Amino acid sequence: MEGYEEREPGYDDWFDEPQPPTETQSGANRGVYDDDDVEEVWVLPEEGTHASGRREIAIGGRTLTTTQAAIIAASVLALFFAILAAAGVFNGKKAAAPPVTTPPPPRTVTVTTPTSTPTAPATEAPSQTLSPGATGDQVKTLQRALTALGFSPGKADGDYGPSTQTAVEKFQAAHGLAADGVVGQQTLAALQQALSG
Repeated sequence: MEGYEEREPGYDDWFDEPQPPTETQSGANRGVYDDDDVEEVWVLPEEGTHASGRREIAIGGRTLTTTQAAIIAASVLALFFAILAAAGVFNGKKAAAPPVTTPPPPRTVTVTTPTSTPTAPATEAPSQTLSPGATGDQVKTLQRALTALGFSPGKADGDYGPSTQTAVEKFQAAHGLAADGVVGQQTLAALQQALSG
């Protein structure tokens, strides 16, 4: 064929640029091609067939032979399978199932908070000796002290009357003192000791 150079067998013209048809340069013949190139320029090969008889495929504006298209397709498939193999799709082992863990039974925690028993305000013992018939704050203090110790004379009214005297006598008898109903030094000391303990 004209326009094709003789090349050695097996040569692939894939990267060769085709020779554009030449136009005569004279002004009168502008737009007219040389007679030698008319067949190549104006006569198209049969559909899907290269002028040499090889089948061609057009991909992305490029014309490829079926062999070239097959090589590209095989390369794409090889790349696809390589990616799948790298991801472990073809690994013969099954993925290990994650271990089954059962949650531990709920713990029951008993929290005990120390409860403080309300302590009664410290009851004082009178600071002086007292006898029946006395009145005032020291008698009220004596009456509160006797009530705290379990020998209640009744309401703390500040009057050392018969109920207070009876309560003092019971206290004295319980502590081994002479039960005379008078708060002397020994009874006063026994009250202070009983209230502090």
